[in-house]
Amino acid sequence: MTAHTLPLTISDRSAAQRDAFGNTLVELIDRDERVYVLDGDLANSTKADKVSRERPEHFLQMGIAEQNMMGVAAGMASCGLVPWLSSFACFLVNRDLDQLRVVVAQPNLPVKIAGAYSGLLTGKTGKTHQEVADIAVLRAMPNMTVISPADAVEVRAAMLAANDSDGPVYIRMTRDAEPIVFTDDYTFKIGQVITVREGSDITIFSTGAQTVRCLEAADLLAADGVSAHVVHVPTIKPLDAEAIAAAAAKTGRVVTAEDHTIIGGLGGAVAEVLGELQPTRMRRVGIRDTFGESAANEDLLQKYGLTPGHVAQAARELL
Repeated sequence: MTAHTLPLTISDRSAAQRDAFGNTLVELIDRDERVYVLDGDLANSTKADKVSRERPEHFLQMGIAEQNMMGVAAGMASCGLVPWLSSFACFLVNRDLDQLRVVVAQPNLPVKIAGAYSGLLTGKTGKTHQEVADIAVLRAMPNMTVISPADAVEVRAAMLAANDSDGPVYIRMTRDAEPIVFTDDYTFKIGQVITVREGSDITIFSTGAQTVRCLEAADLLAADGVSAHVVHVPTIKPLDAEAIAAAAAKTGRVVTAEDHTIIGGLGGAVAEVLGELQPTRMRRVGIRDTFGESAANEDLLQKYGLTPGHVAQAARELL
C-alpha cells in the first residue's frame, strides 16, 4: 500500500486532545449503549468527568486501583460491553501492565485504553507522570492496536474507529491545547499512513502532536530551498510497512520525530521496516534514553530536542 495523501496546514484554531476525549465519550455513549467509561480517579484531568455529569449511568469511578480497573474492564468486555479506560498514560501502561497482558490482550478483548498526559508536556508534573515509552511497550504486545493522534479532531475520529474495532486499542493523548490540522470531516482508518505534505528532498515521518511541529519544520526547510515530504503515522501498530518503505524510497533520506523515546517508538518501528524492505539513511528525533523533568513546555521541547528547529536540523545533517 501507499500512503493516503491529505495535504494539511496548521490552522488558527487550537484545542486540547483531552477535551475532545471527554466530548467524544458522550457521543459514543449516545451512539452505542454498550459503551461505559471506567475512571481511575482522574476524570477532572482527563475530562472524562463530562460523562460523569451528562451520562452518569455509564460512568464508573474505580478509584486509584488501576489493576482492578483493567480486570473489571475485561469482565465487562467478555459480557459484550465496550469499556473505555480513563487515566494517565503512565498509570495505564505501567501500573496495570500484567492485567492488561493477561486478561485483555491475550483473550483479545475490546477494551479501549485512553492514555492521557502522554509524552513530556504534562503540565509540569515531572518525570513520575511523563510517559515516554508507552508506544514501545504496547506495540510489542500481541493483539494491541496503538494510535497516536495529531490533534483534537483526529482524537475524535480515532475514537470512533477504535470503538468499532474488535480488539484492544490504546490511544495516546496529550494534555494541552495544540493547533488543529485536520478538518472536521476527516475519517480515521486504523493502519492508514497519511502524506500531509508532498516533497522530494527528504522524508519526515512523525506521529502524535509532533506532526504539527514537523509541518513547521518543513516550513523552515522550505525557506532554505529544501522540499520535505511529511508523512503522519497515527497508527504505530498495525504499521503499514509498504507505505513506510514507499515514502522512504521517494527521497532516499528519512527523519523520524516523536515525543517519545527513540528506542522502540515510531523511530524504532520505521528503522525495523526500512532495515528489511528499504535500507535508507535516517535520523531519529526523540527522547534519547532519559527521563524527563518538570518545566514549561517550550523549555522541555528545547532541552530534549523536539522543536521544529531540531527536526529541521536533523534533516539538514542528512542533506
